[in-house]
Parts: sequence; C-alpha cells; structure tokens
Amino acid sequence: MTQHYDALETRDPAERERILFERLPRQLGHARERSAYYAQALKGIDLAAVVSREALAKLPVTRKSDLNALQRALLPFGGLNATPASGVARIFMSPGPIYDPEGRRPDFWRTARSLYAAGFRPGDVAINCYSYHLTPAGSMFETGLHHLDCAVIPGGVGQTELQARAIADLQPSGYVGTPSFLKIILEKSDEMGLSSRSLRRALLSGEAFLPVVRDFMRGRDIECYQAYGTADLGLIAYESAAREGLILSEDLILEIVRPGTGEPVAAGEVGEVVVTTFNEDYPVVRFATGDLSAILEGRSPCGRTNTRVRGWMGRADQTTKVRGLFVHPHQVAEVLRRHDLKRARLVVENDGGEDRMTLRVEDATEPAARALEATLKDVMKVRGEVVRVGAGSLPNDGKVIEDLRKYT
Repeated sequence: MTQHYDALETRDPAERERILFERLPRQLGHARERSAYYAQALKGIDLAAVVSREALAKLPVTRKSDLNALQRALLPFGGLNATPASGVARIFMSPGPIYDPEGRRPDFWRTARSLYAAGFRPGDVAINCYSYHLTPAGSMFETGLHHLDCAVIPGGVGQTELQARAIADLQPSGYVGTPSFLKIILEKSDEMGLSSRSLRRALLSGEAFLPVVRDFMRGRDIECYQAYGTADLGLIAYESAAREGLILSEDLILEIVRPGTGEPVAAGEVGEVVVTTFNEDYPVVRFATGDLSAILEGRSPCGRTNTRVRGWMGRADQTTKVRGLFVHPHQVAEVLRRHDLKRARLVVENDGGEDRMTLRVEDATEPAARALEATLKDVMKVRGEVVRVGAGSLPNDGKVIEDLRKYT
C-alpha cells in the first residue's frame, strides 16, 4: 500500500514551482475574463508577466473580511465566481452570512489528499460529524471520502446517543469532525456501554486540538491527524505521519504576508495566510484568509516535498478602537512605509482609565522616531508615542496591534 496519494506529493520542489507559475497567467486570465470582480481588480495588468512570486506579490489582495460587503453588493458571490450560481452543485451559507459555491468536479475541496495522509483507504467506512446544514464542512469531507471510495455515515452534529449507536452497529474505522465532538461521542459510548473500538483513525479540523484531547485520543489508540482549510478555499494544508507541521495542498500558491498588507514576509516569520487557487469555478487570487501562520523550513521526513506551515496560529485581523476611532493593521503598515521601516507593533493600554497608544519600532533612529509620531497622528487621527527597540526584539507572532487594555 503506497504511502503517498500521488506522484505530485514527492516531485522536486523546483519543478512544482515552475509548473504552478507556468499555469498562473492562464488562471489569472480566466478570472479576469469570467469573474465580474476580477475584471475590475485585474484590469490593465499584464497577466502574461505574472510568472514569479515577485510579480504575484504586486497583484491586489482580496480579503475575506470584505466578502460580506462584496456579496451584499452583488449576490450571491460578490462577483468572484466564474461559474454562475445555476452552474454549481451546491451553495453554502457560512456565518456572516457569506455564500460559498461548490462546483461539480469530483473532490472539489481537495480533501481526499489529507484523508489519504491520515490513513483513510478505499473500502473504509467513516463517520462524518461535520455539519451538513448550510455550512460546507460536511460536504467538504464527504466528497473527499467518496473520491477515495470510502462509505460515509452522515452523522452531522449533535444527537450523541444516536451517533454512539451508529458507531457500535456500523463499526466505522474512521472519524472526520472536530476533536472536541469526537471526545464527547466516545464518552457517550462509554456511558451507554457501547463499543467504539472500531475507530482507529481521525482527521480533525475546525478548532484547536488541545493537549488534553490529544492525550485522551492516544489512550484510545486512535491515530489523529489535523487539516487546515477554509470554506472559501477548501483544503490548504494537512498533517502527515511525520507530525512536523502541515503540508501544503498541491494545487495552490501560498504566501505569508505582513498583516494589513500584501507584502510577503521572510520564511519563518509569522504573518497572514494568503492563497491563490486554480479553481475554475471560484478563481480567487491572493485571497487573504485572516489567519496567521508561518513557513516551516526544510522538507518533511514523510517524503512529501511541498512547503510546510506551522498550522493555525491565530487571527490576523487585529483591528481595535482607540479613543472612539478604529485603528487597523494596514494603517500601521502605511506609517512604516512612509519611513521605509519594516517591523513595528502598536500597543494599546489604558493605565489610569485612559487609552494610550505606543508604536514600538525596530531599527528606527531618534530623528525618525520623532517624525513617526507626526505620521502616526496623520494616518490614524489619534496621538501616540513612538518607542525605539532593537532589531529582532519584537516577538515573531504576527501581531501588528496588541491590545493590553484591562477592564476589571
């Protein structure tokens, strides 16, 4: 039994990069030609010249945080779709609300690869405990399981007694869903005196896999793997038996950028996850997910050669309100841009009950720090202090704005 889903997973990284960027201009042209949104966003750009990461980084970012407003203006998909709503297989509704299309091609969300890495094989029976109601997660993993020729018990969420009974009677070997719900079902099985010993593997997503839950699963001899994706993009990255980071899916281009900007950060630095897909139905370009992560350098010991990330590390949207005005990460980026500086953190505190804003900046001279205070007020319309700090002294956690205010 082969360890890898296909030969794409073990190809030379340079070959992968070459093929992705050879394909990119055609995909960008498809997006501009067929999508109302990208007809404007990519207007006037020489797409044939976008054949490198440097060229890609010059294209505009589309932010997940803007989707609700875009869709309100042009239902149902904000004009990002290349296939009309009548031509897709399913239309989902995520919180927001945000509408997400599922196209008609097999394994639309690309989850089969992550399931295979987690040990799912043709002929397996799996219980799928993601929601099947309006949100896409249930279908995301069911379509992947079907692509692997697995049978699926559509468990959905809730009804733990029925779920425990189904596991005892149907004896699935695998589970897909959130880690906390798997723990709840297993505890319900124990309470009811029902066997859950058939479960040997699980692919988990949707929430943090906490150490206490991890230890619980290990005590049950259930091999658990993690996957990272979104309702807009499908699978982004997945865990393998090497347990060293999450491996990028094959059919997309990942960038890690400084929050609030489209500027890529150095490898290993925490930033916002930005993804360009080759999805012909929903051809998103430089889609900023709002999630933080970082590149994990080197190759996985499992033999897969694609880029690895450290997994989900928090949210990039750190917008807060200071003295009644919203302060955004992109404003911090604009302050730095005007002074040709790279790294800073805006710290908000409320000592004595009054908001105080301090910009901590790496590598700034004393004259630059004085000039920065004026720029800070000009850009943010709120007065703040500037403090110089040493190069590399700010934490590598992706935070651009840190709100330390206490209200108790």
